[in-house]
Amino acid sequence: MAQGSNFVDYVKVCCRSGHGGSGSAHLHRDKTTMKGGPDGGDGGRGGHIILKGNTQLWTLLHLKYRKHIIASSGESGSSATSTGASGKDEILEVPVGTVAKDAETGEVLFEITEDGETQILTPGGKGGLGNWHFKSSTQQTPRFAQPGLPGQERWIILELKVLADVGLVGFPNAGKSTLLSVVSAAKPEIANYPFTTLVPNLGIVSYRDGKSFVMADIPGIIEGASKGKGLGYRFLRHIERNSVLLFMVPADTERTIKQEYDILLNELSVYNPELRDKPKLLAITKADMLDDELEREMEKEVPEGLPYIFISSVAGKNILQLKDMIWKAINM
Repeated sequence: MAQGSNFVDYVKVCCRSGHGGSGSAHLHRDKTTMKGGPDGGDGGRGGHIILKGNTQLWTLLHLKYRKHIIASSGESGSSATSTGASGKDEILEVPVGTVAKDAETGEVLFEITEDGETQILTPGGKGGLGNWHFKSSTQQTPRFAQPGLPGQERWIILELKVLADVGLVGFPNAGKSTLLSVVSAAKPEIANYPFTTLVPNLGIVSYRDGKSFVMADIPGIIEGASKGKGLGYRFLRHIERNSVLLFMVPADTERTIKQEYDILLNELSVYNPELRDKPKLLAITKADMLDDELEREMEKEVPEGLPYIFISSVAGKNILQLKDMIWKAINM
């Protein structure tokens, strides 16, 4: 389930909704009526451009090469007060967790949060009124009707926040990709250099009794990420939608465990203070190199009240116990 280059979490598209159809200025005529009253129908509305949530989608890849999204225009009204057909809506299916923004102002328009949820991105133009609307005692046969209103054209940014049960937070080389490859079917690229994980890798983690949960390995944080340094906001937004944060600190860190944890937490807090309130767990990785005495010493460095566990993905140490800990936190 590694996504590699197939994972796209950002697209910019030009959306043009349909023009409204013109109202009709028709006057009623039939075999017995030479000069009847106005009976021109209304124009149909232009097609909307709509976003629709789909839980089967994980990426915006299918929209990457669709730079222009154009909905069709409404048809004109006709005689016998017949309303013109509405333009066909363009429905773009997107993963749950997609945020729509105005590309010029950066304003967030809405977020798709549920399967099947629909939101109008650019509304179609309203159809014009037919001449029968304008009949009055002083104007029995109006020979005019309204034109339809134009559609809207705007550039839209779509950004995806990955929806996962647990997000892995740590500096590069903290062992996040290795853990994900051990506990799930994901096959993330693993190498010993910063920014190995340039896009979030998602993995389905099997648990007891056929249960499972989704784990997201988010690109490694470096100090200053919240100010846009490194990959910055491009990956920090993925953390917002995870229900539990698993902080990962390697046993061979040059800092103390508390120092490293505090730096990571600060990066998240600067970006979005609400992240401080999410359930947090700590995994001290690469623990196969520790003996019992060293573990006891390192336990003293763990922040008070933070659930923690020593693990080794390579040696399989405490992996099931870690799953238990995560499952409990997800279902609290």
